[in-house]
Amino acid sequence: MTPAADPAPSKRDRRHAAREKARLAREAEVRRHRRNRWLLQGGLVLGALAVVAIVVLVVVQVAKPAGPGPANMASDGIVLQSDGAQGVEAVRTDAIPAGGTPTATDTADDGRARIVIYQDYLCPACGAFDTTNAEQLEALVTSGDATLELHPISILDRASQGTEYSTRGANAAACVADADPDAFLDVNTALYAQQPGENTRGLTDDEIVELVQGAGVTDPAVESCIRDGAYEDWVADATTRALEGPLPGTDLPAVSGTPTVLVDGQRYEGGLTDAAAFAAFVTEVSGVELPTTDEG
Repeated sequence: MTPAADPAPSKRDRRHAAREKARLAREAEVRRHRRNRWLLQGGLVLGALAVVAIVVLVVVQVAKPAGPGPANMASDGIVLQSDGAQGVEAVRTDAIPAGGTPTATDTADDGRARIVIYQDYLCPACGAFDTTNAEQLEALVTSGDATLELHPISILDRASQGTEYSTRGANAAACVADADPDAFLDVNTALYAQQPGENTRGLTDDEIVELVQGAGVTDPAVESCIRDGAYEDWVADATTRALEGPLPGTDLPAVSGTPTVLVDGQRYEGGLTDAAAFAAFVTEVSGVELPTTDEG
């Protein structure tokens, strides 16, 4: 025998049940809305905090002063000179302090030609100019007839398959200027004598260390400086200053390519592989003649 069926709910009971169901639904909706609002507000707060953290990080990075430059390159370049009796020596200067600015080299007329070169160690035109003129540049400086100010910059990193050879080469030069400045000219010549081609990976750090040691550098600080990339930030800053200008001691507003060769503030625009043309330009601008040498 099947149990008797429960009596059907009355109309009043159905209305009460519907109202109760609606009440529960409203309360659930209120709770859901409140929960979503909390989540949204929490998310906005976290997002705002994240944005603030990012902004603070960017501001700190931008505001953080650049590290100090190498010693003996207060102008962003190293000045080489001689009194005519001694060999080529570097002018000693303090390093550019962290966040500081370069100090332009004194351009007072002392009867010597003032030769300034902005160069990139991966630049083939720079290599051609140095190979052609290194000997007579050294002769001009050694005789006391000229000073030579060399500015390593980095504009050809894109042409070294990601190894940033231009920067690493300039950093190596800065390391030498800082720790063994009197060897700078020999290292400069060696960097061009073993200059890698554009669009190659360039020399490794090991090869650069071997090169500078072969050029006469003995201070162990130079090796660690090269491997650590100690002055790469300075290279970037010095390059920016050269490209944006102004360039001290000349009407030329900024470096637009390498090599930029200046004699007493005037730009040499003759043949880069014509030593006679460059010697004539030095004489024309400064009155200084290339010292004669015995050809035996």
